[in-house]
Amino acid sequence: MQANLLVFDVGSTYTKLTAFRLARGEMQFVGRSQAPTTITDIETGIQEARQALAQNGVEVASDAKVFATSSAAGGLRMVALGYMPRVTAKAAKEVAMSAGARVLEIVSHEDPPEYRLQVLREIKPDIVLLAGGTDGGDQESLLDNAHIIVQAKIKAVVIIAGNKDAQSQVAGIFAGHNVPYIRVPNVMPTIHELKVKPAREAIHEQFIKQITLAKGLNKLLDIVSNKKVTPTPGAVLLGAELLAKGTFQEAGAGDVLIIDIGGATTDIHSVMPGLEKLSIEEKGLIVNNEKQPSYRTVEGNLGLRVSATGIVETIGPLGVLAKIGCNNQELAGQLVAYTEYLEKNPGYISQSPREKQFDRALAIGAVEVALKRHAGYISQDFNPVMGIMPGTPVGRDLRQVKYVIAVGGIFTHSTPSEQQLILTEAFKNPGISLLPCKPQFIIDEQYLLYALGALGAQYADLCGKFAKKYFKIN
Repeated sequence: MQANLLVFDVGSTYTKLTAFRLARGEMQFVGRSQAPTTITDIETGIQEARQALAQNGVEVASDAKVFATSSAAGGLRMVALGYMPRVTAKAAKEVAMSAGARVLEIVSHEDPPEYRLQVLREIKPDIVLLAGGTDGGDQESLLDNAHIIVQAKIKAVVIIAGNKDAQSQVAGIFAGHNVPYIRVPNVMPTIHELKVKPAREAIHEQFIKQITLAKGLNKLLDIVSNKKVTPTPGAVLLGAELLAKGTFQEAGAGDVLIIDIGGATTDIHSVMPGLEKLSIEEKGLIVNNEKQPSYRTVEGNLGLRVSATGIVETIGPLGVLAKIGCNNQELAGQLVAYTEYLEKNPGYISQSPREKQFDRALAIGAVEVALKRHAGYISQDFNPVMGIMPGTPVGRDLRQVKYVIAVGGIFTHSTPSEQQLILTEAFKNPGISLLPCKPQFIIDEQYLLYALGALGAQYADLCGKFAKKYFKIN
């Protein structure tokens, strides 16, 4: 079959290619392929993925449109400076959520100036998020941190995203010292509101500039039709939002939870469109809730290859084995040795039944921990300052989420019964966590969610309709 829409995903290990056919107002999945990513010159990996697609019987139209996502550049190194530590952390986390940035450090006005200076000089970030002060509130922290950034003499682009009344003065400080900067609206204009999209888009632009500088990655921009490369996690989230929220012509599925488990990280995305309708009073203080419609958490030490030892370190080797009903000290030693080998050989594919069993146990453990870190919980203690009593739901409440979509190689290469086992066991003991009560598990068999996110901006209605059909959601 002929394809006229291609979506590449250039990852650190593999370059994946997904092909669709767009005809007569319908979008159809045609096929997919992958090839090892050739970081020094990604064109080779791209061509090999194309050849593999042809070997699978897919012909590509001469006028096919090409889109792309990438995580091969590793993400921008980001430091966030702000006024209050918890508020700055919250804003930085939300801004970086799908923009292709990794928050390496968060410092606030409470940290001594010399410490803030040391952090900037040691980390040498690619980008600095300069937040602080609601509109009409504190200005001093924004100005102080601007002077510290100048003093640090780092080669970073600064996103000025704090108190709007102080922004012009801060911009003047940077302009006078040749510090590159971008001004965006305050990420937290009031204590009830986060406005992260403009800052996120600014970081995304820097992400694209970075991958054009990385050796070979500029060729990715040369082949894409929209001259845009979306960070892969951002594309997954965009796909989830399209499915959950729908479009003008296609109704959304409602609340969805995405589990994306890879070799290095386990990402959890939740999209809850109903939260957009909450009043300011219902939202409460931004700093102590997770009531934004879209939310993502990344567990960088929970992955099935590069970070396999992190899972064992988090819950212990016997804790991992308990996920598959084992309690054997000898097997625990074998598991530790296996994860150490995986860390050194991330491209390794499990061979024996025992190794496949280890993979399932590691997956269950990673998903369970990541879910409980993403979800809120039922408070067990009094907190008079925050107005919290025992039994009060705190954080993100996922109990009414119906659809849980699982993404990742462990699911793609498992049997249906093994897929269900991994998910059922991961959700088995919620404890005080606010996890979905009656989840309906769906497997992204062909790893299409990222592709739908990449295509969604241009083909929203078609992608929304296709997504509901593909995931069998009425």
